[in-house]
Amino acid sequence: MSHTLTSRAPDRGRSDVSGAGTAHPAVVLSIILATYLMIILDATIIITALPRIHEALGFSATGLSWVQSAYTLTFGGFLLLGARAGDLLGRRRTFLAGIALFTAASLFGGLAQSSGWLLAARALQGIGAAIAAPSTLALLQISFPEGPERARAVGAYSAVAGAGGSVGLVLGGMLTSWVSWRWGLFINVPIGIVLVALAPRYLPESERRSGHFDLVGAATSTLGMTALVYGFVRAASSGWSDPGSIVSFAAGAGLLAAFVRTERRAQQPITPLHLFASRERAGSYVVRMLVVSGMFAMFFFLTQYFQGVLGYSALQAGLAFLPVTAVMFLAARLAPRIGPRIGNMRLLAGGVAVALVGMVLLGRITPSSHYLGTIALPMLLLGTGIGTALTPLTTAGVAGVVPEDAGAASGLVNVAQQLGASLGLGILVTVFAAASHVPARLAPHTTPTRAAEAALAHGVATALRGSALFLALGLVVVVTVMWRPGLATARTEAAVMAGALED
Repeated sequence: MSHTLTSRAPDRGRSDVSGAGTAHPAVVLSIILATYLMIILDATIIITALPRIHEALGFSATGLSWVQSAYTLTFGGFLLLGARAGDLLGRRRTFLAGIALFTAASLFGGLAQSSGWLLAARALQGIGAAIAAPSTLALLQISFPEGPERARAVGAYSAVAGAGGSVGLVLGGMLTSWVSWRWGLFINVPIGIVLVALAPRYLPESERRSGHFDLVGAATSTLGMTALVYGFVRAASSGWSDPGSIVSFAAGAGLLAAFVRTERRAQQPITPLHLFASRERAGSYVVRMLVVSGMFAMFFFLTQYFQGVLGYSALQAGLAFLPVTAVMFLAARLAPRIGPRIGNMRLLAGGVAVALVGMVLLGRITPSSHYLGTIALPMLLLGTGIGTALTPLTTAGVAGVVPEDAGAASGLVNVAQQLGASLGLGILVTVFAAASHVPARLAPHTTPTRAAEAALAHGVATALRGSALFLALGLVVVVTVMWRPGLATARTEAAVMAGALED
């Protein structure tokens, strides 16, 4: 994500011009990469620990999804506000505040003795991440001058973004298996303390800008999405006619309507609504939400299948995801080379289609499925498709944006990703809950353990078919909304892609 650092009022402390360079480039890059990796890790490091957390803190089967959603909802909901804070208060100052909150929340979560305690900590982690994350790339741009030096730094940053999810799954499995699930949170504490100690000494400060915070916009958008997700999760356990579910949906709709009204009237809106005027950009945000919805739900449900049906340890479950995450990383690295040759929309449609095939195949799992043929091979297709689609999706999300809107547009790309993970999981939890009540004919004359495994496998398979539906809807949006052949030449698409990757 990039942010324009055109400043008006200089900070009273040290102030550097963007791209002025730094006397300690290796240390600066290490601080930035370690911070971003820690933030990316926390979206996945807890996934392989979910069955242990379920047992330790007494989560319900549906309520367990909030361990993930509490983080992604607050992260996505406050991301644009965090970017605005960096503009107005200074990037280094904002960075320090975000990391300090993230570190304290990690310690608080690791000590959790109840489900509510852990969810509060995860929400605070998300807010800390939202404050710190926008400043990481901006500080990188300040510290490294344009040219080969910045290109290498941005390349390392992109590699961390691509590999962070994979590392989180494996590291979370290792810590859960060898020590405790709590260390998936505790590990952030010493790292955060070191980062807070080093940042004031080595990181430059950006100049401040005058302006206002759109607190009402941030609050209404985040609370609105939270209410919708809560409505889906509550409906899974209490039913769609439950008064609490109905009130949650109504509150969510009302808050999101208030958000749109606020953004129309705000002098400096957190989300400029004119960014949605382009079919390509608006479609890319919707497709990203749908694709990420399917992807994160797959991680959530399959980790329970691996440990609850196949009997894997948390570490084995983390390693079992390597086919999808490793191939996704490789495909994301190759996509920028292929896009200019075949066109952005063709690449995007092809990637989503391949991912859809992989997800449909994954939805065929049963209690007796073999990992290699039934799971690993579809994962390769899924990873190839998702990795191929992410680069053109990012390109479309910032296409044709004027410089003063570049930060908001790139921020919306990240918001769509985080909110997609929350909303998709909330919806599919209801599907999973309904499908987990396996009819007797699916598991006749079996022991209670076998019946429970059959119920879990059936619920997971049904949820994965729901993930496939998300991908299918994403493909429809690409073809019917975003793709307008002949509008842009391959040369223009290549230029836009190059600019997006540089940002």
